[in-house]
Amino acid sequence: MPNPLTDFSNSLTSAVENAGASTILVDARKRYPASGIAYASDLVLTADHVVTREDDISVLLPDGKSLPATIAGRDPGSDLALLRLAEKALSPAPTSAEVKVGQLVLALGRPSRAGMQASWGIVTAVNGPVRTFRGGMLDGYIQTETTPYPGFSGGPLIDTEGQVLGLNTSGLTRGSSLTIPAGMAWQVAETLSKHGTVKRGYLGIRSQPVEIPEAARKALKRDQSHGLLILWLEEGGPADKSGLLVGDILAAIEDRPIDDADDLFAALDSSTIGKAIAVEVLRGGRPETIAVTVGERK
Repeated sequence: MPNPLTDFSNSLTSAVENAGASTILVDARKRYPASGIAYASDLVLTADHVVTREDDISVLLPDGKSLPATIAGRDPGSDLALLRLAEKALSPAPTSAEVKVGQLVLALGRPSRAGMQASWGIVTAVNGPVRTFRGGMLDGYIQTETTPYPGFSGGPLIDTEGQVLGLNTSGLTRGSSLTIPAGMAWQVAETLSKHGTVKRGYLGIRSQPVEIPEAARKALKRDQSHGLLILWLEEGGPADKSGLLVGDILAAIEDRPIDDADDLFAALDSSTIGKAIAVEVLRGGRPETIAVTVGERK
């Protein structure tokens, strides 16, 4: 007679085996190794905070072979780093964007030569955006009740078919682990493989959130309660050159309302660098739109 529990157990084992073929041990720091995911035949995607050495980096493949690696690119803001191998020896991980709250998932790691480790649980939340303490912004993230054992950072979160749903890391929020969705992580990896860094725009201002007076809200012709009061302008910076003034309230960018610093950070992605964007401000209580050419954050 078929045993449902045995079938269930075997399906989880099969998922780990499938994903284990693209889960890599990453030795790039003084302490215990971490994990990584095969992004391409010669590229390993891992968490940036586990790469503390610039050289003498190595990876251990699922077949037990050790290979040297170099840093192809890194983005501290998203806590992602890409390592390049000297030869094409990897099987790229299959990915899936289908993530739902309540879904059964497994967190995997290859933190030692002993082999794979796994923990399981459900997806407890799919949220975003969120500002990270590393100075970045994630458009979305996955929270689970899986256990992030030591060395799991950089490893995959998988579904019950073994497809990668995201990359696990404890380096983005203090005291907890979260998962960067695969689509987002792979997009950053593609940029790192081409350019080595992820570019981000900036205006050259310091600001603080303020409440928009009722009369000014009516002038904006939309229901927006807060904006950013400009307190300082970098001399010769993008905002200064374009005519923004201290005391202006930044209300929108390209018709996208800006309520706080996180909204501003998210609006200034790499696609805006070098382009003139429409910045709407409240000046003397009246809305004005000013073209600002976005600079590149160094």
